[in-house]
Amino acid sequence: MSLPSNITWHAGHVNRSDRERVLGQKGVTLWMTGLSGAGKSTIACLIEQKLIAQGKLAYRLDGDNVRHGLNSNLGFSPADRTENIRRVGEVARLFTDAGVIVIVSFISPYRADREAVRKKMAPGDFVEVYVKASLAVAESRDPKGLYKKARAGEIRGFTGIDDPYEEPTDAEITLDTEACSPEESAEQVIQYLQKGGYLQS
Repeated sequence: MSLPSNITWHAGHVNRSDRERVLGQKGVTLWMTGLSGAGKSTIACLIEQKLIAQGKLAYRLDGDNVRHGLNSNLGFSPADRTENIRRVGEVARLFTDAGVIVIVSFISPYRADREAVRKKMAPGDFVEVYVKASLAVAESRDPKGLYKKARAGEIRGFTGIDDPYEEPTDAEITLDTEACSPEESAEQVIQYLQKGGYLQS
């Protein structure tokens, strides 16, 4: 969709490098994808907590939380899921430009939707984090009781049951939550950020 001709980008006098210098860090989007029950939200909370403890500015965008406000008008059809990810991708891009380390924890089941977000960001700004767990393990955890409802036909179009989950093919980070604890997984992400120069002082 093209923009109306009367809309023009208005540049400011402060740029991204100015904001990052003030914050002492580089803005980045950590896009955590995986099945429901894989551990995304738990790990995201730990990452945010660890970064704040280091004096870094981080903010978490959680799939369920965002649907309480920004995306409250969207359902779970394929089209609505795509729009859900598009909107969150735009918000994450703004956070990243502001110099914030934004942690996005969304199932985001479709590979094309995740790639569309990546393509709108500069190289290095989008870090895909695959929170990996088999369907059997995720379903055995079932922290919200959603798999049980999906199996009973109470929820339609549930990822992993009657709607597909497309695993990442080139994620920067893979967290095997069947082999590692949430604490170990969060630390793996922190180490990636340190090595990548995102936590510059």
